[in-house]
Amino acid sequence: MIACLGRIVQDTDAGSIPDDDVSTLSESLDLQGTIESGGITGVAGKDFGGLYFVKPLALIKPSGTEDIARVVKAASQTSHLTVAARGNGHSINGQAMADGGFVIDMRSTEENHFKLLTIDGSHYIDVSGGALWEDVLKRCVSMFRLAPRSWTDYLSLTVGGTLSNAGVSGQAFRFGPQTSNVTELEVVTGKGEITVCSETQNSELFFGALGGLGQLGIITRARVKLQPAPDMVRWIRVVYTEFQEFTRDAEFLVTQEEGESFDYVEGFVFSNSDDPINGWPSVPLDPDHEFNPAYIPQTAGSVLYCLEVALHYRNSDRPSTVDTAVSRLLERLGFIQRLKFQLNVSYVEFLLRVKQVEEHAKANGNWDSPHPWLNIFISKSSIVDFDRTVFRKMLKDGVGGPMLIYPLLGRKWDSRTSVVLPEGEIFYIVALLRFVPNGPTVEKLVAQNHEIIKWCNKEDLDFKLYLPHYQSKEDWKRHFGNQWTRFVERKTSFDPMAILAPGQKIFKRTHTIKP
Repeated sequence: MIACLGRIVQDTDAGSIPDDDVSTLSESLDLQGTIESGGITGVAGKDFGGLYFVKPLALIKPSGTEDIARVVKAASQTSHLTVAARGNGHSINGQAMADGGFVIDMRSTEENHFKLLTIDGSHYIDVSGGALWEDVLKRCVSMFRLAPRSWTDYLSLTVGGTLSNAGVSGQAFRFGPQTSNVTELEVVTGKGEITVCSETQNSELFFGALGGLGQLGIITRARVKLQPAPDMVRWIRVVYTEFQEFTRDAEFLVTQEEGESFDYVEGFVFSNSDDPINGWPSVPLDPDHEFNPAYIPQTAGSVLYCLEVALHYRNSDRPSTVDTAVSRLLERLGFIQRLKFQLNVSYVEFLLRVKQVEEHAKANGNWDSPHPWLNIFISKSSIVDFDRTVFRKMLKDGVGGPMLIYPLLGRKWDSRTSVVLPEGEIFYIVALLRFVPNGPTVEKLVAQNHEIIKWCNKEDLDFKLYLPHYQSKEDWKRHFGNQWTRFVERKTSFDPMAILAPGQKIFKRTHTIKP
């Protein structure tokens, strides 16, 4: 098998495999799944970001975990082959690519695991690392009236993909990120070993793989915590002119006990203009809702702030009961009273709210255009400075998509995972979700992202990139800070030849890892 693999690699010189070699390679690897030739125009050579294009050697569609282990082991017996796990292709900066290596299509394993478990009275679901969260949601609700506790905003992402980063949405203030809501993983390490791990079993791999950027292993199964699924959601947006009032209320809501706050808390910044994408029209929840700018105080600045919240309830709850609960929570907030928008939707419809955005973007051709997104965690101590310069000056006209901002609680995150955070109990996620056409604009916006990061460093803001992307080891060391040594030790233990996730550009393929 290795002789055949070596011949193919040598003959193609790290290019894509000729069609007549695909079947030979498949037989040599002894896979139950299939292999497709790579290529820069194929699905494995690009991602949602649309900023990077590479040519993998081949796209592997495994039938299960054993196939994945075989591919990794085969790569380990060569001098330079790498392996990248690709979920639904929503990386922004080529993180799930493997230039001249193997890309594993995890979606081909999505049906391999789906089992409800009850352990000590609590419910869990075992799901494949290649399953989409959207499908996990629909199946859990329809079959068991249960649902995972923590989500991402967009659910057409794979379980293994989000767990390899963190997985954040408006429920994270209460339950923590998705990485805090799993109790067991099955992982294929960089040695090609299939390992089951948890807090008490192979714990270094368990915590290392969570938020590990795919560097320590490929997550093939996860055991996810469940809770009873509500029937309905009261979805609400309220508007602020002052950043201090917006953050005060958002922080108040996320620090209250369960039952004393909303079930979901997010927010976003928008331009104080009639721009249909970046301005007032982006706020109303329903086409019948009207944003009346006459209610905006004359003292308002270049941008405004929207607090987005949601309250879960049952079909059996009386409307007056829901109204009372919502009013009790809203009366403590300092938003512009006449700029309040609300809608009742089903729980599943609420969680799939971004699906409508996807369908609209696909219809107008924007979904496949480049997405130079930027995601940052910023400490509470630095967020006012960030708003003053970045939101109100650099981005006052918007970014062609949402500019999310909302607070998270550090105590809900497990410091044993590989995720790195700013200091302090409260920090914010800022997500600049740009939708732009091809052309010079893309380079300009990428440069603006770099300008924002450069300014954050210059002003010594306390921040960390979420879904990070750096080009040098020094930048990665700075990113991980005092966790760098632990991360390298874990890499040395579980992927000593740096075979996995080469698109992250943290380690170079070798036979040993150097700190």
